[in-house]
Amino acid sequence: MGNVTQTPTRTPEAGPAASPTSGPSGAHGRAGSQGRSGTGRNLEGHRWIGRPAEANTAEALRERLIGSLQSWRDYPASLRLWYWLIPALTAALGGVLRFVRLDTPRNLVFDETYYVKDAYSFLVSGYERSWPDRANDSFIAGNPGVLLNTPEYVVHPPVGKWMIAAGMWLFGADNPFGWRFGAALTGTLSVFLLALIAQKLFRSLTLGAVAGVLLAVDGHHLVMSRTSLLDIFLMFWILAAFGALLMDRDDGRRRLAARLGRQAAASPAGRPSALQLTTGPWLGIRWWRLAAGVCLGLAVGTKWSGLFFLAGFGLLSVFWDLSARRIAGVHAWISGGILKDGIPAFLSIVPVAAAVYGATWTGWFRSTDAYFRHWAETNPSAEWGWLPDAVRSLAHYHLEAYKFHQGLSSDHPYEASAWSWLVMGRPTSFFYESPKQGTPGCDLSNCTTAILSVGNPLIWWSAAVCLGILLFWWAGRRDWRAGAVLAGVAAGYLPWFMYPERTTFFFYAVSFEPFLVLALVYCLGLVLGQRSDPLWRRRSGFYIVVLFVVAAVLLSAFFYPVWTAEVIPYQEWRLRMWMPSWI
Repeated sequence: MGNVTQTPTRTPEAGPAASPTSGPSGAHGRAGSQGRSGTGRNLEGHRWIGRPAEANTAEALRERLIGSLQSWRDYPASLRLWYWLIPALTAALGGVLRFVRLDTPRNLVFDETYYVKDAYSFLVSGYERSWPDRANDSFIAGNPGVLLNTPEYVVHPPVGKWMIAAGMWLFGADNPFGWRFGAALTGTLSVFLLALIAQKLFRSLTLGAVAGVLLAVDGHHLVMSRTSLLDIFLMFWILAAFGALLMDRDDGRRRLAARLGRQAAASPAGRPSALQLTTGPWLGIRWWRLAAGVCLGLAVGTKWSGLFFLAGFGLLSVFWDLSARRIAGVHAWISGGILKDGIPAFLSIVPVAAAVYGATWTGWFRSTDAYFRHWAETNPSAEWGWLPDAVRSLAHYHLEAYKFHQGLSSDHPYEASAWSWLVMGRPTSFFYESPKQGTPGCDLSNCTTAILSVGNPLIWWSAAVCLGILLFWWAGRRDWRAGAVLAGVAAGYLPWFMYPERTTFFFYAVSFEPFLVLALVYCLGLVLGQRSDPLWRRRSGFYIVVLFVVAAVLLSAFFYPVWTAEVIPYQEWRLRMWMPSWI
């Protein structure tokens, strides 16, 4: 991970900073390119050997560690507004697609039958309560107050259900807009967040816009944003944690450059002493890393699969710090990074995430009759009796939920092995009806209204191919951005292969879908070319990228009816079923 080992020292005359709208040349096409601004392919302007007094100033170290574009304030004044306007515009596009006709259909679709009603229970009592038979009919009719006083046993943590409940609190629990508002808002905000992350990651406004548009129009993300399942909330907190760690990466390197620069300035030799460079300095409290811990705690508090991202992102952050110390010239950068970055990273992320996760169960702790709330009082333990009864009861709750997840292997018509996710081999059908002729929108004898959680084929299949390209650029060209994107995909995807017997669904993949989009955008950045490429090459690359994005938007328009339950002729529905396994 990280930049190349030998980063040249650039003279003041080497040229201006990279254009923020450039493609991979100034953004991510070459490992270590951020330290080579204003130079061409033949390394003109480079000075490979520099005086210690020049190479160890805070400014030189910061340029070597981060690059010339260190925040949005470093963009030219004419582009600073676009840094925020582009994500806002892509989010506006995503919001229109997600909020228009959000109350259609009026049914509780697929697993909304669990999570929407659980969310209403949270509003009423702070924990999940049971429902009578045919409760869905009463709920859909606008009479949700039929829930029972007995507690209900559920196997997912509370955060996602609280986020659904927030929409009900704002717009009422008696209408589908209120049920789904939280999911639609979360999906819209994730488009905004991904565009910002792409701009930060690739140092390119163009690629930020592409990332935002592709996520905004993708059908899988759209369907998950228009239905109140938990996975869209899991995805959001994971993406927010990744963004916080990107900010922390720059913040940590900025601190490292400043502290080594001060040590160098205080030394007659113009560089830190050998002792100071043995392990490098301590970097203090990393506030963005703490923010990432909070977000990861909320992710785990939505679904336990967030634990894989907690582990993967924690290791990724430490690897970034190890690379920073190596590039800065720290001698024992491995042991120093583990001691001064790894241990603080663990303390900043894991205990914080655990505390946040525990806090998400406040409603259960405050209740008097939630499920298993008083289990410990009737099951004394000589070994664990020193723990408070409430904590021991919650631990038992988690043990039972873990057993449930481990034994979840019942057949389902829309179960999909993780092997098929990247090619969308078996997307989940959330809703399907055949309206009769004469109903609104149906003028033929055979009509269909459906919600299928299939993604845009051009986006998904292209992203699957791009993963192999990123693997080469990470392993072969040592580009840390490729490694970061692959880490996000790996944390959300690979763990499911450890449970081949478990019943799994394609919509689980939404947790790492933003990273698939980033992988695709990375490769589109390669198509854009480098700043030093001839004008015809850059222009051709730009036209190809524009053509790809336009094709993706048009294909999304084609599939839009089967993502949003529009009433269409049956033959048009069949026309959109490109694979037999989609039916």
